[in-house]
Amino acid sequence: MLSQPTAADPVAFRAAQPGAEAWVSALCSHPTWSPVQNALKGIAEKMIHSLFLINCSGDIFLEKHWKSVVSQSVCDYFFEAQEKAIDVENVPPVISTPHHYLISIYRDKIFFVSVIQTEVPPLFVIEFLHRVADTFQDYFGECSETAIKDNVVIVYELLEEMLDNGFPLATESNILKELIKPPTILRSVVNSITGSSNVGDTLPTGQLSNIPWRRAGVKYTNNEAYFDVIEEIDAIIDKSGSTVFAEIQGVIDSCIKLSGMPDLSLSFMNPRLLDDVSFHPCIRFKRWESERVLSFIPPDGNFRLISYRVSSQNLVAIPVYVKHLISFKENSSSGRFDVTIGPKQNMGKTVEGVVMTVHMPKAVLNMNLTATQGSYTFDPVTKVLAWDVGKITPQKLPNLKGIVNLQSGAPKPEENPSLNIQFKIQQLAISGLKVNRLDMYGEKYKPFKGVKYITKAGKFQVRT
Repeated sequence: MLSQPTAADPVAFRAAQPGAEAWVSALCSHPTWSPVQNALKGIAEKMIHSLFLINCSGDIFLEKHWKSVVSQSVCDYFFEAQEKAIDVENVPPVISTPHHYLISIYRDKIFFVSVIQTEVPPLFVIEFLHRVADTFQDYFGECSETAIKDNVVIVYELLEEMLDNGFPLATESNILKELIKPPTILRSVVNSITGSSNVGDTLPTGQLSNIPWRRAGVKYTNNEAYFDVIEEIDAIIDKSGSTVFAEIQGVIDSCIKLSGMPDLSLSFMNPRLLDDVSFHPCIRFKRWESERVLSFIPPDGNFRLISYRVSSQNLVAIPVYVKHLISFKENSSSGRFDVTIGPKQNMGKTVEGVVMTVHMPKAVLNMNLTATQGSYTFDPVTKVLAWDVGKITPQKLPNLKGIVNLQSGAPKPEENPSLNIQFKIQQLAISGLKVNRLDMYGEKYKPFKGVKYITKAGKFQVRT
């Protein structure tokens, strides 16, 4: 057998780690591993070489290289694809170049663009990039360009721990916080005076156990377990108001602050609703398969327990309706615009945070509209109309109507624009999913438990 560094001294153990690539090379060279040698070598080739962070203006404001330095010019292929896309969300997530693959995500007005030199499962890289963005959000309170620039040292320390020579290593937030202390004003002052860093000098206790996502010896005065059930509706509604497509993307985000080593079981009233469920590694999959119960020893702090999909259209209730009249006349320099938004009567909850955006045709010069509620803006350069409605009250439905001014002599627009609607509904899971109970084993105290439901619009489009 291959000799391994002893774990008696965590600091020495960590220092003696050969790195993921060296580990794989050692395994491949060992005679007893010949049956899987080729498979391991294949894994060794599949790694992230570089990461570029790009803002909406097209500036590369941070780059990190693991294997070898890749020139920034590789991002020119990404910029070309960005120019061709209608909006930022339509940039292809995977771009093939003569010598590399560019795999990217868009989060909080930042493009995370990774550079790969060989073929690799794209979802493997995309999931890792989302983990990076989530970690920045957790550490700095926001995943913005300003926050990243203000904490650039910690950003590089995190990337060094999250990816070992191009291989994902430590991606759990609570483990990373033992390795690298989150930034505080006092810690920043002390570090600048003493020249020390935020990197811890001991290996996290969880890394040495069979539950690597949870640190040992956790103690809280107030033991609490909170779950947020967040659902997004993706829908396309046609001119007549019929649903062309409807789907719900849901997640359960957890904040667990419990002492000791609790063993939790979370059950639902109607678990059969859920399709394509993706689990946190802490969940016991066999228990879910047999009983449809989430059984797990939780990480400490914030984490995503599961993500799921509800794809059966008859289970997707559409919470708002839109009445619209948008018309353009042939050989005329004006048109009509009249839109009313209302809630469905069977919801019983208030629809709030309503915002409508419309990409008007290029021939539109300006718009003279009147809003009965909220305020609107029209950008004559981008041709984007934005109506901030706010909360909908059924007694007086919000309406926006008026005249659309077109370029004289311009042909009539070939098609009417689509309406993109954003909204939020508190204390409602639109799929009907409900948590039944949370049971805890292994500890004697009684924790405080809470569940919150939120429904919001994803890609919600009404065709006119």
